[in-house]
Amino acid sequence: MSRIDDDAALAAEIATTAGKLLLALRDSALFEGKSAGKAGDFTANAFILSALAAQRPDDAILSEEEKNDTARCSHSRVWVVDPLDGTREYGEGRSDWAVHIALAIDGVPTVGAVALPGLGLTLDSGNPPPLPAAPATHRMLVSRTRPAAEAVAVAEALGAELVPMGSAGAKAMAVVRGEADIYLHTGGQYEWDSCAPVAVAAAAGLHVSRVDGSPLVYNCADPYLPDLLICHREMAPHILDLVRVTQQAA
Repeated sequence: MSRIDDDAALAAEIATTAGKLLLALRDSALFEGKSAGKAGDFTANAFILSALAAQRPDDAILSEEEKNDTARCSHSRVWVVDPLDGTREYGEGRSDWAVHIALAIDGVPTVGAVALPGLGLTLDSGNPPPLPAAPATHRMLVSRTRPAAEAVAVAEALGAELVPMGSAGAKAMAVVRGEADIYLHTGGQYEWDSCAPVAVAAAAGLHVSRVDGSPLVYNCADPYLPDLLICHREMAPHILDLVRVTQQAA
């Protein structure tokens, strides 16, 4: 394997290739349903770890599918990966699942790539697409199985249409691609769920933060990072105010 010097190009290549592997596995006659998801997690994780070890042997890695080794916290450069975001959707044959490859440098989500293999797309922080203008009527992404109460309440206050969707990466990229306008999540996540999507969304010019407006910080000893907001910058102050009011009323 030849070395890819650009981190964003490397993230995109790894995410895209992992996505192709996942599609081939799912399209085979070997697995289905939950067994496909389990095999997909294992296969994509093994490939991603091998690729990063070959290309960036001095960097640390935080993966959903590996034990949380807090020795990574002493590293400046840490790859934060979710080999298969949206395992349920993947196993069900849907398209709203993703592969996340991100690089956090000193806790900042600096580089990211999100592959959407079911759509044949990979978006990365090195080549973000032009950001469409926010429409007059807003569309808010929520979990298709367990929408967070705060998100539903904020959507009602905004008069926004709820758009159910699977994985976190698919939701975040829907905002980047102009298929929706707001991704507000308060239902609990981990660093690997949001690091790559946040890096891509920020590179595209979107607002990214926690729901109290504070920065999203990565490579923490405890990778639990339960909430986030991705939206157009001009919308963020009003949405953050609505979240605050909703939480105070709860």
